[in-house]
Amino acid sequence: MKTEDKDFDPEESLALIRTMIETTKASIKDSSHYFLLWGWATMIGCIIQYVLLNVVHYKHHYYAWFITPVALLIHVFFLVSDHKTEKVKTYISQANSYLWMAIGFSFLVLAFIFSRIGWQNSFPFYILFYGLGTSVSGALLQFKPMVLGGSSCFVLAAFAAYIPYDLQILLTAFAILVSYIIPGHLLRLRHRHFNQNSL
Repeated sequence: MKTEDKDFDPEESLALIRTMIETTKASIKDSSHYFLLWGWATMIGCIIQYVLLNVVHYKHHYYAWFITPVALLIHVFFLVSDHKTEKVKTYISQANSYLWMAIGFSFLVLAFIFSRIGWQNSFPFYILFYGLGTSVSGALLQFKPMVLGGSSCFVLAAFAAYIPYDLQILLTAFAILVSYIIPGHLLRLRHRHFNQNSL
């Protein structure tokens, strides 16, 4: 028996897209915990480095970033845990995963680049990538606080190029606050609200 393909009218197409987005919102339940993990880890790293550099005057102030391997281990734990409980995989959630995989590799490449040419101008580039990742991710999830937070990083990255290195560290902490931490907490609240309404 031949099955005829159904033609969707514009309203049905929009309804289908909305359903996909809502499904993604539910399935990405704690993309918030990834944003909060890296947001807090990076912000703490920035604050520790600033204190070691400007208050303690410690030569190896960059040791503050030993927090990164710890965050990476927790990230892997989250990935394994989420993979076991994941119910739905949509194109939007996959696109989001590929985006952050690319951003993660970009951070790794930047580390190799700056270890060769010097770290004195590294923070504007990191802020730029924070903005790229969170603004696109926010757009995929249709979550305005993340889009706005990420977009603000583009301005902050440009501004960072004109201020001293120690102030760039503090500006990076602020960039993380507005692009990762605040949107991450709001995303978690939205997920809880979504779950309560779906009960």
